[in-house]
Amino acid sequence: MPATATRTLAERYTAEFPGSKTRFELAKQIFPTGVTHDTRMMDPFPVYITHAKGAYKWDVDGHRLIDYFVGHGSHILGHCPDDVVKAVQDQMAKGTHPGACHDLEIEWGQLVQKLVPSAERVRFTGSGTEATLMALRLCRLFTGKPKFLRFQGHFHGWHDYVTVSADPPYEATTVPGVPDAVAGQCVAVPPNDLNAVEAALKSDAQIGAVILEPTGGHWGAVPIRGAFLKGLRELCTKYDKLLIFDEVITGFRVSPGGAQSYYGVKPDLTTMAKILAGGLPGGCVAGRADVLAYIEPRAGKPKMKHPGTYNANPLSAAAGVAVLKHIATGEPCNLANAAGRLLRNELNDLFEARNWPWIAYGDFSMVRVVPNYTGERPTACEDINHSFVPFGGDVNLLDGPKNMKLVFALRQAMFLNGVDWWGLAGMTSCEHNNGVILATVKAFEVAVEAAMAEGLV
Repeated sequence: MPATATRTLAERYTAEFPGSKTRFELAKQIFPTGVTHDTRMMDPFPVYITHAKGAYKWDVDGHRLIDYFVGHGSHILGHCPDDVVKAVQDQMAKGTHPGACHDLEIEWGQLVQKLVPSAERVRFTGSGTEATLMALRLCRLFTGKPKFLRFQGHFHGWHDYVTVSADPPYEATTVPGVPDAVAGQCVAVPPNDLNAVEAALKSDAQIGAVILEPTGGHWGAVPIRGAFLKGLRELCTKYDKLLIFDEVITGFRVSPGGAQSYYGVKPDLTTMAKILAGGLPGGCVAGRADVLAYIEPRAGKPKMKHPGTYNANPLSAAAGVAVLKHIATGEPCNLANAAGRLLRNELNDLFEARNWPWIAYGDFSMVRVVPNYTGERPTACEDINHSFVPFGGDVNLLDGPKNMKLVFALRQAMFLNGVDWWGLAGMTSCEHNNGVILATVKAFEVAVEAAMAEGLV
């Protein structure tokens, strides 16, 4: 009997990644929970990375890992594209922060205007969280109404206003550390329910805006499609509410112009980050000129104050310009979307062939897996946005509490087989070619077998 058969996944993982274990023991003395981002928490410890290139990254123990975090969605070109690296290096030699206006910010803003249909005006921020904070404040100024409507399970950053119903339990109206008066400005409804939206807009005159991730919360856990977006646009127009698309994930990933371009639905405001800044820190709000005019000093009008030390900083601008020039060709989105479709189809073929209670689903370059599933199975799909949605799109079943023991075991097993898979989901880049996808499917086969051997599936 092989030696590995007598050891648990956690024991094998600990033995295989000793350098990461040592670093995590040190990190626990520095950081709360030992990590610097909630999603990097992992039992028994996370993996520490030294460098990355293309679809791969390497850890401190020398393992090459296929990467499905892709910089939390930032690296649609893959890690360290040569021309993006050179653009940042060249700018680094010229200066990182002149504390002044510069040519790159103009070029960057013009590229956003060229690609994003709603971008009449653009204002850069330091992050996606800052962008949604700005968008909601602009809406309050423009409409004179303090409240906004959001959808359960949609993520818009971590500032106070958007934390209600971002995570389960979705019915909770309070969030630790957020004043009740602030949390009370948020009205949350289930995703994909236009009747619930209309009822909320009709019953509460203090709602001035609606915000959503246009392909579904947590990058598509409960997918949203074009028909719903068109209906939502109509309702916002009918009831005179501003519509915000949070395209921090979908911007420049779904298509060069984001979900709004793909589905042909124009919001009033759009928030962006991640790919926007080429994987460096940076975000923006783009949209109607009359709404963004509240940043301008105007006689008889209130002005929104907006400083921000790193707004449109030259390093982020250099990376953003270099990446958006690639995006404008359409090729990166097409390749990443095709990789996502191939991975979903290949995983479903595997699960069906092995008669395993698993399925894969998702849209564009976003892939999710569901374990212990006994419902209808998806068929092979040629489209980049699959018509199949499990559990009838129930947010509590698709995006509710997870069996973290299984999630961590699957991550451990995938690491042991050369893949960094984000719990039960992942995103592709244009560097995830067919060979990378097929290697990932093989890793899944071995990983699921290992999880089954431990009685977790």
